[in-house]
Amino acid sequence: MIITDDHMHLYNNLKLKALEQFRNASGTHVFLVNLLCHHYGVKPEKGMDFAEVFDRHVSLVNRANRIVKAYAVLGVHPAEITVLGDRLGYERAAEIMKDALELAGRYVEEGKAVALKSGRPHYPVSRQVWKLSNEVLMHAFEVAKDVGCAVQLHTESYTKEGMMEIAKMADRAGLKREKVVKHFSPARVKEFEEIGIFPSILAGNDNVLKAATQGDRFTVETDYIDDRRRPGAVLGPKTVPRKMRELLEKGYDEDFIYKICVENIERVYGVEL
Repeated sequence: MIITDDHMHLYNNLKLKALEQFRNASGTHVFLVNLLCHHYGVKPEKGMDFAEVFDRHVSLVNRANRIVKAYAVLGVHPAEITVLGDRLGYERAAEIMKDALELAGRYVEEGKAVALKSGRPHYPVSRQVWKLSNEVLMHAFEVAKDVGCAVQLHTESYTKEGMMEIAKMADRAGLKREKVVKHFSPARVKEFEEIGIFPSILAGNDNVLKAATQGDRFTVETDYIDDRRRPGAVLGPKTVPRKMRELLEKGYDEDFIYKICVENIERVYGVEL
């Protein structure tokens, strides 16, 4: 049985051992997402400086493929707008982020990654920073449309209004709404289906079971960060396989798991598992 974690990081704690735990718990496929530049000791002055981040992440994903089937998601965490902006100015930060997203798009074209990462801040920011963040997000959608890939989003806490606003941005860019994945989603499967964006449900507590009662149009993730300062955060690498077993125990069949972990993944990311 294929079991896919749609959003995980590897950093400085368990590193590849996290994937061994995932595999030993019956996990088979994972989407690994790069972190912020400072996690790699990189202080960008221009978009091309993200190449070091992307190259190191792709190298990590290549090593991860010796353990499970791993896919690279590359992009720019929306918090970079303030990290870079405090040092270089917010307008300049936004330009660097846009250039970095174009660079990530080239990695997708070269087959080194399967999706982009973007979004907008999950914390209070000024009106200027919010406007610039939306411009960066719009650019991510435009790049994704051009290279034919999905975009994983890190955003503010879920509201239907906020997600509809983002969906309409994707429309303007010509990107199908189902190619927009809301990482760290709550169990609001029916609402996401109405909006058109694809939810990647955080597998904590009873979120997956709640999602399953509403249908099968979702994927599942741990958002494991692998930071030794926060071991186990957000959720441990064995969580998604455990939650799939719980679904089976609750009476959902293997076809339901296949829909979540295979068909939806292939539909959104254009990969063949």
